[in-house]
Amino acid sequence: MSKLEKLYSIIENSREVGVKLTKEVLQQVEELEEEIIKEEILPALSRDIEPRLSPIKRDLVLVVEYHPDKPISVALSRKAKISEIMGAKTLTPGSSTPVKSIEAPAKSEPHEPTRYVDNPTNGLKVTFPDGTVIWHSVAVKTFIESLKKIGLDRIPSLGIKHGRGIYNLVGKVKRPPVPGRIWQHEVDGWYIYTNICNNMKAQDLKRISDYYHLRLKIEEGKPDK
Repeated sequence: MSKLEKLYSIIENSREVGVKLTKEVLQQVEELEEEIIKEEILPALSRDIEPRLSPIKRDLVLVVEYHPDKPISVALSRKAKISEIMGAKTLTPGSSTPVKSIEAPAKSEPHEPTRYVDNPTNGLKVTFPDGTVIWHSVAVKTFIESLKKIGLDRIPSLGIKHGRGIYNLVGKVKRPPVPGRIWQHEVDGWYIYTNICNNMKAQDLKRISDYYHLRLKIEEGKPDK
């Protein structure tokens, strides 16, 4: 039995015996479901789809509509980004070391529903005045490497906060982990808050650049393969 099947079995068995699942438990179930889909289903789906899309040389967004026991519908858009689709959640298969959750789901506490870690349609490119270019297809990797080059120990003093304004962008405080959620990446003894959208990553880098007069050039886009 797969993890998803076990998860759905727990829900169904609870309903059959008359156990009412609380809002908090249902939220945990939803987050665990998304994590399983992200880690087990999306990688396989990506491997299947990528060879078929490789001949296409322009950006596009494919939206898959799935309902159990019904045919799959796929829509195409050249104008929209996933982040602009109301209610859409970006689930990208998950280097720095992500600070992972190890607690059992039943013991986790409710938290703000931050869904977005990385926008798969938009990369991030950072050019330094010395000619160094940091540019990866995954924006979080560009973000972390750029912060490392600037100097992680120079950033906490700016007071850039995330996570309800509690955690420094770069700091020594680890946010308590929650199953199915990566809040931070640990780098050289520092915790970098990475669970923010790409626009926020770019804004943070610009703020740091302006403060230290670094003259960084920050652009959106993915490198050509």
